[in-house]
Amino acid sequence: MSRLEVWFDGDCPLCRREIALMRRLDRRGAITFTDVATGEGSCPIDRAELLARFYAREDGRMVSGAEAFAAMWRAIPLLAPLGQLARNGRVLAGLEWLYRRFLTVRPRLQRALGPRGPVAG
Repeated sequence: MSRLEVWFDGDCPLCRREIALMRRLDRRGAITFTDVATGEGSCPIDRAELLARFYAREDGRMVSGAEAFAAMWRAIPLLAPLGQLARNGRVLAGLEWLYRRFLTVRPRLQRALGPRGPVAG
């Protein structure tokens, strides 16, 4: 089984909800989740960069954006088919295009979800 570490912004209500869902789906414990906002764990790259874009390390290789999401999906059996599909260059390029569009609306979604608070998960 491959090991995966993902870094997320725990100050982002949208990110916390997404990670809470992924934690529930990760029944095998294949993913290490590191909250960059708390300063826990080690950051392999600049903290500001980790907060600006989604990053993961899959079997020692750093990936970001849609590729990081695809790596996370591959680690979760329920989502693994989608993660495997993203190994196709054209599919990954389309997902990256969508991810970049999402980044433009992320600040508004964060404000809509409100300040940092507990999220079940």
